[in-house]
Amino acid sequence: MSNLLVELFVEELPPKALKKLGQAFSQTLFDSLKAQGLTAADASVTPYASPRRLAAHITHVAAKADDRSVAQKLMPASVGLDADGNATPALLKKLAALGADESAVSQLKREHDGKAEVLFLDRTVRGATLEEGLQKALDEAIAKLPIPKVMTYQLEDGWSNVNFVRPAHGLVALHGNEVVPIRALGLTAGNRTQGHRFEATQSPIVLRNADSYAEQLQQDGAVIPGFKERRDEIARQLEAAAGKLKLRPIEDEALLEEVTALVERPNVLVGQFEQAFLAVPQECLILTMKANQKYFPLLDAQGRLTNKFLIVSNISPADPSAVIGGNERVVRPRLADAKFFFEQDRKKTLESRIPGLSKVVYHNKLGSQGERIARVSAIANLVGTALGDQALAAQASQAAQLAKADLVTDMVGEFPELQGIMGRYYAQHEGLSDDIAYAIEDHYRPRFSGDALPRNKVGMIVALADKLETLAGLFSIGEKPTGEKDPFALRRHAIGILRILTEGGLSLPLNTLLEQTLSVFQHEFDHDTALQAVEEFIFDRLSGSLRDQGYSVQEVDAVLALKPQLLGDITKRLEAVRAFASLPEAASLAAANKRVGNILKKSDSAIEAAINLALLQEDAEKTLAQALAQVQPQAQHAFAAGDYTGSLKALAALKAPVDAFFDHVMVNAEDPALKANRLALLATLHQAMNQVADLSRLAA
Repeated sequence: MSNLLVELFVEELPPKALKKLGQAFSQTLFDSLKAQGLTAADASVTPYASPRRLAAHITHVAAKADDRSVAQKLMPASVGLDADGNATPALLKKLAALGADESAVSQLKREHDGKAEVLFLDRTVRGATLEEGLQKALDEAIAKLPIPKVMTYQLEDGWSNVNFVRPAHGLVALHGNEVVPIRALGLTAGNRTQGHRFEATQSPIVLRNADSYAEQLQQDGAVIPGFKERRDEIARQLEAAAGKLKLRPIEDEALLEEVTALVERPNVLVGQFEQAFLAVPQECLILTMKANQKYFPLLDAQGRLTNKFLIVSNISPADPSAVIGGNERVVRPRLADAKFFFEQDRKKTLESRIPGLSKVVYHNKLGSQGERIARVSAIANLVGTALGDQALAAQASQAAQLAKADLVTDMVGEFPELQGIMGRYYAQHEGLSDDIAYAIEDHYRPRFSGDALPRNKVGMIVALADKLETLAGLFSIGEKPTGEKDPFALRRHAIGILRILTEGGLSLPLNTLLEQTLSVFQHEFDHDTALQAVEEFIFDRLSGSLRDQGYSVQEVDAVLALKPQLLGDITKRLEAVRAFASLPEAASLAAANKRVGNILKKSDSAIEAAINLALLQEDAEKTLAQALAQVQPQAQHAFAAGDYTGSLKALAALKAPVDAFFDHVMVNAEDPALKANRLALLATLHQAMNQVADLSRLAA
């Protein structure tokens, strides 16, 4: 047993894919060697990935796998043996392929595999050598790499072509200090690799053994080969450099990972730009520096952008001034462009840009963004009116009209990520109220799980209207999510609607909102089908969301079975159901409720929940009617007051009379009037028990 090192030395790999490539390469190598019996039980793998290399260090790898005994399945006995028990030509041919002859026939075993009697041959399979196993593992690792885009390049012989993510120039395979002579991508494995393109002290680096790889690369090659180690070093240097200036670098995990994949030995430097650029909204400057230059902007203690930024360089010259100056010269035109876009955009009002949205296609079946904005504005006005505030409705309608106007500005054209944000800045520049300005920015919220809701009520209404229009419009033309495919992010829009209605304080019935939303569309579609489909889709999202919050399947099903339209009440209903389920009477009442429901479903005629007291004969049914007369008003009063827990707890008093009723009363009496009255009694009971939730869903 010795440790194994495999490295593929290549030209610069795609930075956004590097981490995944490194993990996949090392794990596939390890899994394949393990499957072939070439690793010990306690073997482990360490991945390495830098811009110019993918490598794996695997501990406790054998030079040869152990031989193993296997029971080789051959063929059904009826095929392999004739009537006299002699081997058929088919069996002899199969044995010959396995290196056995006719003498092995007497050693064959017969076993049933569940269908027929089958012949098995016990034989010893030779364990793979490391050379054989590693060749197979490497071929598999290369084939399974999650390569974003393959390129074709020519080998040195001038004739052969190879397909790989980037041209490969070196292959290392060391078992201890011995080279394993494997081949890949036109290369033969050796013990030599290359260090940093500019700062290596040795070239090539001759590796002493598999275990010296990381140490030699760092000392002689000026390379930190481990992705995590390099990332941690960058994070440490960023914090140290910012700390000296009493500032802090912007937090961006994706940028940190990308920069880690761009450098082999990081060196963090401080650059700066002219203070005048800070007149531009900081979101524009931050995005410019991060997206285009991969810099880390520096913020002050209040979170405001400063004119300093951090550069993660791949070289460490004694005098870094040339590197810093070069980066400052490169970023200046970028910032100047942002400043120019900002100044030009402010020369036109948002309202004057609205006609331009008619030239932006939204969907070929739903028209332009201009038409869409008219619909969103109408929905926002309807929502505000439904809340009983005409001033709020007018503000929401205006904010909705302006919400997409920044899509035709120069700044958003250059940086689509700034949509909404720039609309807010331009609205504030025009002197519009903060309610409208922040609504323009916030109407995209919540954009992802855990995102904040809009900051004000105008924003809540516009965000709700925008998401309702998207969902209803696309459902009306048959654009529904299927399986994992959701190109229009309709699941995210549904979750946004749910969060606004449950957390945003907008107490509006969902069915009314959907009716009003669908009413603003002018194209032909089946209104009822679209309404039902959208409502079911939203409730399906709600069901999943509630389960994710820790509510049981039974609790969620019980509440959502009633399709409560005021979604803000659903959490209270769930808590009430949970409290009810903890009562001693709950199980019995839930079972009785299920039984009542089944009885009522089997009735041939419509049942009215109107009890004729004169037709009550049995003591048990009289007692139940009396109990209902006492409990129902209490439960109804608590329900009307929003005290759902109190409403359900009031039902506990019905346990004994309900149990007695089913023990002593025949519902399907021969007298039709008596039967109808008893069904009416059960209908009244069913009605009283299922206002908050369908309690039958709690029955075991």
